[in-house]
Amino acid sequence: MSTSDTTAGFIPVSKADNWPEGLVIRAERPEDVDGLTVLQGLPRFRAGTLRLPYPRRKDVETRLSQSSPDKVSLVGILGGNLVAAAGFARSAGRRGHAASLGMGVHDDYSGRGIGQAMLGELIEIADNWMNIHRLELTVFADNEPAVRLYQKLGFEIEGTHKDFAFRSGSFVDAYAMARLRV
Repeated sequence: MSTSDTTAGFIPVSKADNWPEGLVIRAERPEDVDGLTVLQGLPRFRAGTLRLPYPRRKDVETRLSQSSPDKVSLVGILGGNLVAAAGFARSAGRRGHAASLGMGVHDDYSGRGIGQAMLGELIEIADNWMNIHRLELTVFADNEPAVRLYQKLGFEIEGTHKDFAFRSGSFVDAYAMARLRV
């Protein structure tokens, strides 16, 4: 996929003046399946998720096909490469004011402001397009860069899940974090 294919007609909803040069954020598309499969298999990306090693293309393809008006799924493209994925899903019923968020950045592109740009777009969509009052997420407690990013953009730690998941041979804690729109 060339960069020109990804930039035509995509205008950010948030203030994009601090994005890394050349970054394009757009909705996931079926042709992203290979890039997303590679992304999910990267060691640092995977360490921040509950995914097992060796993601299967078919599983990624199945998830991509499960679209919903209450779900936002974005990718970040830089230099023609898929370098990030982020999204949220609105809860149902009496929790319709809340959405669960997840995101990650390619191992080779972390620390460049891509995560902040992706999260900024999600917050803008949640606040000003979908009227979501509460964005919530779970993040491993040892993922200090992610915790700092979330806090920078208004998320607060609401609690700690002890021994939340088994990763690389040991149990790890996770924080429950949320951002309430005021």
